[in-house]
Amino acid sequence: MATRRYSIFTGSGSCVPSRVVEGRAFLRNAFFLDHNHPIDRTDNGRVIDKFREITDISARRYAPDDVMASDLGATAAREAITDADIDPETLDHLIVAHNFGDVDAKTGRLDFCPTLAARIKEHLGIRNPRCVAYDLPFGCPGWLQGVIHADYFLRSGDSQRAIVVGAETLSRVCDPSDRDSMLYADGAGAVVIEAVETENPTGILSHVTRSDALGHVSLLTMGSSYDPALGPDRRYLKMRGRALYQYAVQTVPDVVKESLDRVGLTLTSVAKVLLHQANAKLDEAILARLFKLYEQPEVPEGIMPMTISWLGNSSVATLPTLLDLVRREEILDQRLQSGNVVVLAAVGAGMNVNSLVYRCP
Repeated sequence: MATRRYSIFTGSGSCVPSRVVEGRAFLRNAFFLDHNHPIDRTDNGRVIDKFREITDISARRYAPDDVMASDLGATAAREAITDADIDPETLDHLIVAHNFGDVDAKTGRLDFCPTLAARIKEHLGIRNPRCVAYDLPFGCPGWLQGVIHADYFLRSGDSQRAIVVGAETLSRVCDPSDRDSMLYADGAGAVVIEAVETENPTGILSHVTRSDALGHVSLLTMGSSYDPALGPDRRYLKMRGRALYQYAVQTVPDVVKESLDRVGLTLTSVAKVLLHQANAKLDEAILARLFKLYEQPEVPEGIMPMTISWLGNSSVATLPTLLDLVRREEILDQRLQSGNVVVLAAVGAGMNVNSLVYRCP
């Protein structure tokens, strides 16, 4: 049997900010249903309880005001490099997924220049000019799309090693008058990916990406605060939750199945499904429909590790953080073993969806 080139994860790292923000922190928020309908503040306790019931988020993490997304990303990258036991000067690519750049905590001003990848490369002290550093804004699936980019580079034979980072500070772009602000969090995660030559399929086996901009581009956008007192100038993340939920439940399972079909695998071969931690109920609905596609009514217990209840939704950081915590066995009763087939999938602004099938070496 001829050897082929595959991409494997050789190291991972994450940066979980130390500041824990629980539901009671939102008791004094002036919530609005929309731009014209304020919610009585005396009802905030019920609003917070209902939110926790729907999303399973009881806490989320915020970065200190003087810490930027690029700082979080650099910390996660250092951990991944140490875990992989490599010289960072040997990296061919440094890909950083994010959506808002470095965000000033006080003004909400977004800073994209220079790129976060360039800043993280500088933080890491990498001198090698052949280590190509660039950013990838692709919504919440951005980190996984970065992994897909890296896989193409490595399988081409021109590159040997890459690191892919996902970093975000969503707490600085969420509208405090919007109940959806309770979804969002800060964090970063990273993986080192290396090419290997082998006869046996290992590492990244397949991936599928789709973009549905037409008719769906407005499901996640930036807009003014619902609170007129905050003025029209500062822009905040806005989501059409019900429509996004319907799109994700309909689309993500189909993309996952397509990625498995490409390598002749079925769901019975999958040990773990790692989904972007957007909303617990949404992820459960995606998983349930995925199993229905295979005519399996029962979802195996423990197949979908979750972090959203205590970390919240940190966009591009959720998947690499989840992967890192599972690899390190820091989530109760969750571990990966050699030969396990793992599916990673995400959905987000664009709308974009991707899925990747990975066999643990």
